[in-house]
Amino acid sequence: MSSLNLDDFTDLIERPDGGIRRDAEARRERQIVPPGALGRLDDLGEWLAAAQSAVPVRPIERPRVVLFAGDHGVAELGVSARPAGSAGELVREVLEGGRPVSVLGRRLGVPVRIVDMALDCDPEALPEDVVRHRVRRGSGRIDVEDALAPEEAEAAFRAGVALADEEADSGTDLVVLGDVSVGGTTAAGVLVAALCGVDASVVTGRGGLAIDDLAWMRKCAAIRDALRRARPVLGDQLQLLATVGGADLTAMTGFLLQSAVRKMPVVLDGVVTAACALVAQRVAFRAPDWWLAAHDSGEPGQAKALDRMALEPLLTHGVTVGEGAGGLLALPLVQAAAALAAELPEKPKESEVPEVPEEPEAREAPGAAVGPEAPAEQ
Repeated sequence: MSSLNLDDFTDLIERPDGGIRRDAEARRERQIVPPGALGRLDDLGEWLAAAQSAVPVRPIERPRVVLFAGDHGVAELGVSARPAGSAGELVREVLEGGRPVSVLGRRLGVPVRIVDMALDCDPEALPEDVVRHRVRRGSGRIDVEDALAPEEAEAAFRAGVALADEEADSGTDLVVLGDVSVGGTTAAGVLVAALCGVDASVVTGRGGLAIDDLAWMRKCAAIRDALRRARPVLGDQLQLLATVGGADLTAMTGFLLQSAVRKMPVVLDGVVTAACALVAQRVAFRAPDWWLAAHDSGEPGQAKALDRMALEPLLTHGVTVGEGAGGLLALPLVQAAAALAAELPEKPKESEVPEVPEEPEAREAPGAAVGPEAPAEQ
């Protein structure tokens, strides 16, 4: 029997400070640029102020990308354009600086942290700080078997919670959350379909590296079969993750919930993070108030999950690469919102407006008559 009680998160997670948000709105109304003229940047600045409990809002100075990595057994069915068990290669490319998230992280000055939860590779092939949280080597094939044993699911969830605490304790003030996986979008599709009560075809997308029509049909069938296994356990979110999720998705869910407990804002990247957020919302309904949706990747499962959580993406660029790249693209927008909210000057108060001196009366020309018109000389 698990000693982990997810219901505790309902009591532990509070909403961002509503009073502080009202103060931020009032400050915004006093600034020289009219409210609404900055579009969603106004909302972002006010959301950050509430999340930080600070007016004016503090700048985002210590953001970090956190990527959870894992291989999924369902990739053996040919549901991905990448070979099954090849997520470890992607992780090495990120570490070597050759992936989009690596390039963007360098350009924006944001460190990238990778956490191996279930890569199907030799742990000695990767640095110790990457593999130290690994739960198992690859997750199970969710169309016919559970992704994780119950104790593995609990270990993965607790690892995600511990990592959120590590980030919060180290001073990270915003996390861009992403995944590095092969087969992860299939598991994500199952979670979204199960929690939204829709058919597999509604949530089946083409993945990060686009698949052809035959692979799409295989992916749709795999989600359909896994969905049959997911429906009986919908009432237990940890069991749901163990059945059709995976170690990386389970850890990500724990990370999202504990980040909300620690009042650490999180930017969601793509469909995998959106699916985990949807599971976390089922655990604690206030948790989504601490998250931002970075972008619309075009994945139908992501759109369905974000709509269910009432999260509107900041960007629409069709970035499907995953790995937190889309999340990083949204980061400058969030930082700009914080800077504008904090640094735009306020309009001077009426009492501080200098009085304009009255114009002096015009002087009459020398010799001009004053009063009644002088009689004309004869």
